[in-house]
Amino acid sequence: MTTQPMTMLEAINHTLHAEMAHDDRVMVFGEDVAANGGVFRATEGLLDAFGADRVVDTPLAEGVIAGTAVGLAAAGMVPVPEIQFLGFSYQAFHQIAGQVARLRYRTRGRFDAPITIRAPFGGGVRTPELHSESLEAQYANIPGLKIVMPASAADAKGLLTTAIRDPDPVLFLEPLRGYRMLRDEVPLGEHLVPFGEARTVVGADDPADDEVVVFAWSFMVEMSRRAADLVADEGIRVRVVDLRTLVPLDVDTIRTCVEAIGRVVVVQEAPETNGFASELIATINDEAFYSLEAPVARVSGYDAPYPVGQLEDSYVPDAERIAEAIRRTARAA
Repeated sequence: MTTQPMTMLEAINHTLHAEMAHDDRVMVFGEDVAANGGVFRATEGLLDAFGADRVVDTPLAEGVIAGTAVGLAAAGMVPVPEIQFLGFSYQAFHQIAGQVARLRYRTRGRFDAPITIRAPFGGGVRTPELHSESLEAQYANIPGLKIVMPASAADAKGLLTTAIRDPDPVLFLEPLRGYRMLRDEVPLGEHLVPFGEARTVVGADDPADDEVVVFAWSFMVEMSRRAADLVADEGIRVRVVDLRTLVPLDVDTIRTCVEAIGRVVVVQEAPETNGFASELIATINDEAFYSLEAPVARVSGYDAPYPVGQLEDSYVPDAERIAEAIRRTARAA
């Protein structure tokens, strides 16, 4: 298949164009997505290509955006709303949890809910409050909602295509740092990545040849890859696994890696308490506890409100913090 180097942002824009051309039921709407092409230009060119009936600027009202998606889905459309920043979704939580995720259940299967809610999030870009928060664990606790968190441009295309074509609702979370920092080869033809299938980013052909496995998602995959490079110079062999989707979760790959390696680090950008890392560790205990050779290490943000820009570097996990967790886990008796 022919590929082209793209940033994650370019891959998302490319995919939105392709899916709107593929299915005339697809609609994009949200704050500043039409005339301005989105605050990061993820929706640039869509208004000119598909017109004002399918690309719509909305009021600054996240609850209205999510609620509109429910009505459009029930009417047979395929809504792709954008929440401008994930932290703003607090204003839409009642609609996402109470309506979007429950439409199929509430109607006893009468209506599908092919809704893909896109939202950028994550630190490292000096945003104000409620722009960088990592809220994935809060949404993973809502039955009926799929959680997708790409960590490469190619996956951004493949997972977003799968999300838009999925008959059930998907929360598609895009790392702010990844928009322009992550760049790789992206297939130009049709490209779908199945949900619930993790990918190995760094590691030996046989997991048993690695000493520590790191599970991560979104931009923390890139941070974990850099950490693996740091400790490789010290002779520590690391396997980095990108979960890709939190719901559904690839339990088989998690179990296989833990059984083969026995030493685990889990990395998340969210605050530590009740983050998705906690759920992942519980899953490891359920599935492969007797294969562990050391306690599972957890690298997280801190249990504090997201800080001002001057303190951000101390809050967001970086490669050295992850590398230190890998060293401790590798040395643990």
